[in-house]
Amino acid sequence: MAFLPVTAEEMRARGWEEPDFVYVTGDAYVDHPSFGLAIISRVLEAHGYRVAMLPQPDWHTCADFTRFGRPRLGFLVTAGVIDSMVNHYTAAKKPRSQDAYSPGGQAGHRPDRATIVYCNRIREAYGNVPIAIGGVEASLRRFAHYDYWDDRVRNSILVDSGADVLMFGMGERVILEVAQWLAEGQPVEKMRIPGTCVMAHAPEEGYIAIPSAEEVARDKQAYARAFLEQYRQQDPIIGKGLCQPHGNRYLLQNPPDKPLSTSELDAVYRLPFERAYHPMYEKDGGIPALEEVQFSIAATRGCFGACSFCALTFHQGRIVSARSRKSIVEEGKLLTHLPGFKGYIHDVGGPTANFRRPACEKQLQKGACPNRQCLFPQPCKNIRADHAEFVGILRELRALPGVKKVFIRSGIRYDYLLLDKSPAFLRELTEHHVSGQLKVAPEHVSANALSMMGKPGPQVFEEFRRRFEAENRRLGKKQYLVPYFMSSHPGCTLEDAIELALYLRRENMRPEQVQDFYPTPGTLSTAMYYTGLDPRTMQRVYVPRSPSEKAMQRALLQASRPENRALVLRALRQAGRMDLVGYGKGCLIAPEKRAAPDARFSQGKKPAKRAAHTRGAEKGQEKTSARGGKLSHQALSPDGKHFPARGRSNAGKGANQASRASKHRLAHDRKRD
Repeated sequence: MAFLPVTAEEMRARGWEEPDFVYVTGDAYVDHPSFGLAIISRVLEAHGYRVAMLPQPDWHTCADFTRFGRPRLGFLVTAGVIDSMVNHYTAAKKPRSQDAYSPGGQAGHRPDRATIVYCNRIREAYGNVPIAIGGVEASLRRFAHYDYWDDRVRNSILVDSGADVLMFGMGERVILEVAQWLAEGQPVEKMRIPGTCVMAHAPEEGYIAIPSAEEVARDKQAYARAFLEQYRQQDPIIGKGLCQPHGNRYLLQNPPDKPLSTSELDAVYRLPFERAYHPMYEKDGGIPALEEVQFSIAATRGCFGACSFCALTFHQGRIVSARSRKSIVEEGKLLTHLPGFKGYIHDVGGPTANFRRPACEKQLQKGACPNRQCLFPQPCKNIRADHAEFVGILRELRALPGVKKVFIRSGIRYDYLLLDKSPAFLRELTEHHVSGQLKVAPEHVSANALSMMGKPGPQVFEEFRRRFEAENRRLGKKQYLVPYFMSSHPGCTLEDAIELALYLRRENMRPEQVQDFYPTPGTLSTAMYYTGLDPRTMQRVYVPRSPSEKAMQRALLQASRPENRALVLRALRQAGRMDLVGYGKGCLIAPEKRAAPDARFSQGKKPAKRAAHTRGAEKGQEKTSARGGKLSHQALSPDGKHFPARGRSNAGKGANQASRASKHRLAHDRKRD
């Protein structure tokens, strides 16, 4: 099956006078099922719609948006796989130098707030043509929301973009219903399709009213109340419609759409994807993001882990759905015949690799519990922890001709793993599916910080670590845990950061992967960051906001680095913990060494002046020393030592292959990003 047309000439070569939809995207055109634009366009094509692709158009004028003429039904607009502001800026609001979803990894191929900019250009070109927006940026900004980059509350993106309908969630079923609605010429304001938002001139009967955009912008308690109601109504079984006034109009969020069934998911992944980037990018070096997923299998959707800093609840939901064993194994066979396949399946997973079913039987009839989580603060008694099916799938994939190794590199929820009474999954994971290092995300060790994050206590991580090390000893393998930690999350004080620093020193861990908390739209943690309140309890939450404190918290997590010494010292002094400066085992840093006094001063003599070129050379040396070299990523071994990440493991070539692919993983892909 060929790529969908990207030029008017290609469109006419298919015999089309006009497309039904022009699909505008902030990402380059990659026809692979790991990319939402590929799935949505192929779903539409499979149901007889004509779709023309307009990837990364020139937004400086409206000319590029007229490439295919006016579409019969309308424009579909997405910023891409990632929110365009997250794509462009770091947690410190510094511009990123690369974009893995653009040709050659070059930044600058999409605007800030891409959804809004694209819609404005379409309106400039075609006036009242129907526009439907979707994807992560639209989905997570569908209500009035706090925007970290503007440091203020912005309206719903449906209002700011001037689009007609917003589709939230995964979208395969929704896009077909929206397409049918537009084809029938029905008024968009009357649309009540699950998984959509529209603007109306009157509130809808039976929909829950939440504080208006104007109220949440001026009153943080109102913002917290509005967010909690939004959070509670995202369940596809029990969720109700929501109504939020914006000026003299009303944002109506229709109830969420239900997850696709196993058979529906299987049908989606059977669609005729090219599994490649469009050939027009070859001259630029291709699209780096494809390297990460080209030989990976997306097996599941949804996550009941419900970490506070994760937006999955607002996008994919808490009810897990999964493809069938047959569908996954068939894709594994397909991968073995693709150009460039060298025997390594890089990943089999999803938001959380070892979730393959809803947390409990009740979720499919009564929905996820609105007032409690499945795993936090303690696992629910109704949870079903069983990896037997997943183990069977992995065994079949390993047995495929041409497959040398199958890795699991999606997140593993070790607290859920420990609930399984069978040791089979941990044994097989350790023996067959780790590429030398296993990434896990304990995030913190302070009970205070973890309670705000919605993560299990440090004793759970320690138990998993103990069992993982025991399995490695049994197998005679040297494989290491690479733990991720987060600094400056709401609720995390300087004292909490010091507690984590002491833990890292005591356990001989030197993490390079430290993530500053990033307040992205649609998360409970971002609501805490903006309001200083926990919306669930309305209790005050400490929020580290100043760049100075955030820098100190981050430095404490990497206290052994010479370049962090001044920040660590300042943090300890500010916290009244100068007892941690010394040479003892429990100290974080050594005292500053003072130079011995010059004997010539004691004799009343001045030291001779140094030559200017000598002083310059010494200054240059001091600068080089102050910068320091880049430290290797440190992994924790079974015996407590740390090893550089580039060290050889018995995963051999597979580890190297996976390592090269992982260079292009974005920090947002932390799924816990």
